[in-house]
Amino acid sequence: MVTGVVDYKAGNLKSIENALKNLNADFIISDDPKKLKNCDKLIFPGVGEASSAMRNLSKYGLDQFLREYAKKGNPLLGICLGTQIILSWSEEGNTECLNIVDGKVQLFDKNMGLKIPQIGWNTVRYVKPHYLFKDIPNHSSFYFVHSYYPNVKKEFTIGECEYGIAFTCAISRDNICALQFHPEKSGRHGLKLINNFLKGE
Repeated sequence: MVTGVVDYKAGNLKSIENALKNLNADFIISDDPKKLKNCDKLIFPGVGEASSAMRNLSKYGLDQFLREYAKKGNPLLGICLGTQIILSWSEEGNTECLNIVDGKVQLFDKNMGLKIPQIGWNTVRYVKPHYLFKDIPNHSSFYFVHSYYPNVKKEFTIGECEYGIAFTCAISRDNICALQFHPEKSGRHGLKLINNFLKGE
């Protein structure tokens, strides 16, 4: 089984690469849809700004590829900006996103009195059972770096976090999973979560 990592010049790919090597995974990192299309699973990471990310996806033909890949029922894991980009629209730059999962991306309210972006460890509460969380205790901590957060239907929410407000930090819809936090930077629980994705249900 080969896992593809989508390279659209907006991801911290070294951390993903290190995590996958640690797990002895068979993977490729590529910006070429032709190389990624035959992968059994995809990881869609990302760090940066929504509108520039969408421009890069379009430049490499990855935007339509990702929509088609997801539509075929292939497993796809979004991480951080990758999670935001799979939704419909982002407040960041008023950006039309991939619309793979219905939802929008909103900026944390600067009047909450909290530092924006949220940077550091925070506790994730499981909203419903999911294979990604197998053998990871509820209320485990994961590493976050973000100013914007996903706003999706409750039926798609599998994990929540508190940062001034309760917000969705883990999403699942059919073959699509997405995480606002960085499992690749979250120690043993993060590695376990990635391994759960690689192994599937």
